[in-house]
Amino acid sequence: MSHPWAKRAASIQPFLAMEVMERAFELARAGARVIHLEIGEPDFPPPREAVDACAQALLAGETHYTDSRGVAELREAIAAEKSARAGVAIDPERVLVTSGTSPAMLLVFGLLVEPGAEVLIPTPHYPCYPNFARFCGGVPVFVPTDPTSGYQVDVDAVRRAIGPRTACLIVGSPANPTGAVQSAETLAALAGLGVPLVSDEIYDGLVFDGGHAPSALAASEDGFVLDGFSKRYAMTGFRLGFAIVPSAALRPLQVMQQNLFISANHFVQRAGVAALAHGEATRRAMLAAYTRRRGLLVEGLRKLGFEIPVPPAGAFYVFADARRFGSDSRRLAFDLLERAHVAVTPGVDFGAAGEGFLRFSLSAPDAEIDEALVRLARALPR
Repeated sequence: MSHPWAKRAASIQPFLAMEVMERAFELARAGARVIHLEIGEPDFPPPREAVDACAQALLAGETHYTDSRGVAELREAIAAEKSARAGVAIDPERVLVTSGTSPAMLLVFGLLVEPGAEVLIPTPHYPCYPNFARFCGGVPVFVPTDPTSGYQVDVDAVRRAIGPRTACLIVGSPANPTGAVQSAETLAALAGLGVPLVSDEIYDGLVFDGGHAPSALAASEDGFVLDGFSKRYAMTGFRLGFAIVPSAALRPLQVMQQNLFISANHFVQRAGVAALAHGEATRRAMLAAYTRRRGLLVEGLRKLGFEIPVPPAGAFYVFADARRFGSDSRRLAFDLLERAHVAVTPGVDFGAAGEGFLRFSLSAPDAEIDEALVRLARALPR
């Protein structure tokens, strides 16, 4: 018996990175040894101090609701640490702690996006951006970026895309899947276009070659910054994120948080405080490993025939042009999974602009990357 599900459910497309991973798990249960280069999850342990703080909080009975905005100690620590990274003073009152960065995005889009409103998205893009927009009744409008320029956002192209129904612009920097890092000048120009800027900074702190990712916080106090603990501190399963928002937006977001999520887990928030205080060694170790792996993977993929116009500047992915092997990235990715037992993400997961590409994650040990390249050499179409 069919059921008339709400249209918002049908508007969300499958997350292909997860689809690949779930098929890889099936193959593993059948005895295959799959090399995972598809998922955006660090292969490092979280800071030991964060784990200890979480365990101690559980034992101490910190298992109840907190202030919906987050415990004061964590909000203050986030504001201080982000102020240092962004180079601008941040009031802790502008911080809203969430159960991961995705809920932060849902809350912000829920605040900004009316039914029928447009959300501008530079593309290739994180797959969930348009799905969040559609879930809130919005219409994604894609603004292509050029791989030969390192996928820099074209401010003039964004300006031309702005219309009477534009609700906001979302930009990721460092970006998934491209690794692009936007300049302070670009962020300032985007913030000055007259539409709310939503800046996804979840990969902040993971920039190669001694680089730095400027924050939109330095460009304007009217923007919305999304960030969290998953990528920088290898704390994906803790589900802890935050939004830094204009003062006027905090109260409506607080009310939405109260109703939709109540609060982030108390004991996990204690882990967040510890990660901010003691997690720098984890970040540095991951960045050193990702730098080494980037070299291995870029060189190896180019030898196999992939085109990589510009190596990634940040995050931990290599977005490679695979069109010489086939134009259907979904088919190619699943074929490589079945034949080589190497899991990679189809480029079409990141929008039409990513079709023909494959995304390779750097979150696998060097030896597994080397083995994956050998397997791919045997399995790729000639």
